[in-house]
Amino acid sequence: MNKRESFSDRDIVPPGAADSTPPPARRGRRRGCPFCSTDAANPAPPIEYKDPQSLKYFVTERGKIVPRRISGVCSKHQRELAVAVKRARNIALLPFTVNE
Repeated sequence: MNKRESFSDRDIVPPGAADSTPPPARRGRRRGCPFCSTDAANPAPPIEYKDPQSLKYFVTERGKIVPRRISGVCSKHQRELAVAVKRARNIALLPFTVNE
């Protein structure tokens, strides 16, 4: 064996080391917008500021509006949702912040 052909410590892989790498992360399917429903039998609920129970799902416990990437709402309905939450806050149906 020449000097060029000799093994170094870096070339030696311990047994089982190749199996110890974690598998690649899997991404789940993206949810569709709950307000974009074309099903006539089960129509999508309207976005209304007068219904604070339906808006609470899209507001965190700290009072922030949940972003699109987390809630799964499309951009058109996210804008409508933000306006509805702001209107509900202004007439005191939803709190601006938590009371601590």
